[in-house]
Amino acid sequence: MAATLEIRNLDVSAGEAQILSGVDLTVREGELHVLFGPNGSGKSSLLAAIMGLPPFRVTGGEILFRGQRIDTLAVDERARLGIGMAFQRPPALDGVTVTGLADALGAGDRLRAEAAALDLEPFIGRGINQGFSGGEIKRWEILKLFLQQPDLLLFDEPESGVDLEHIAAVGSAIDRLMQGPKGRRTGLVITHTGFILDHLTADVGHIMAGGRIVHSGDPRALFTHIRNHGYRAPAAQMA
Repeated sequence: MAATLEIRNLDVSAGEAQILSGVDLTVREGELHVLFGPNGSGKSSLLAAIMGLPPFRVTGGEILFRGQRIDTLAVDERARLGIGMAFQRPPALDGVTVTGLADALGAGDRLRAEAAALDLEPFIGRGINQGFSGGEIKRWEILKLFLQQPDLLLFDEPESGVDLEHIAAVGSAIDRLMQGPKGRRTGLVITHTGFILDHLTADVGHIMAGGRIVHSGDPRALFTHIRNHGYRAPAAQMA
């Protein structure tokens, strides 16, 4: 199966600090990968580098989307290619309503159905993220991707700050998002708690530590290992 996302020997810095070093990752078409790691391990920085967000700079290696190198492209160019991201801490947008954005994207028909599934119907007339709780912001970020319909889905801790009742709705929404009109989409999810694994179908898990991916394997087995042994590479314990 062809690779949707290829990351080769990637180094990323922010200011004078190197954040990622020698990261290699391949996510093939139709796969959903999950990235585990402690705070400060570089997980969010990796997603930001894929999306092209400042202040993160690629200082070595390359990022390819469907065989095209993208690490020199602007954020909007990457979005137009079909890359979308659900942010961990998005800003509020004054003067831009949820309904207005949906209409601008030609996605008004999808808005109400998915807003209902994510319990966000009362919010669609509001400014984006204005007066939203932490959990509501996370659910809106998922809804935003339903409006955008990108081919590569990036999720930065989608269950963080979401109550247990709505984690199931978020996980179910991610699974629905993965089912694109032309076949299964490709996705990469950062999870800090692992709870989201109960509500979505993941193919591969990775442990990131110290700015590197140190182990890859079955996502549920890795989560069990992390709960028992922390974020150390599990080869010795699983042998």
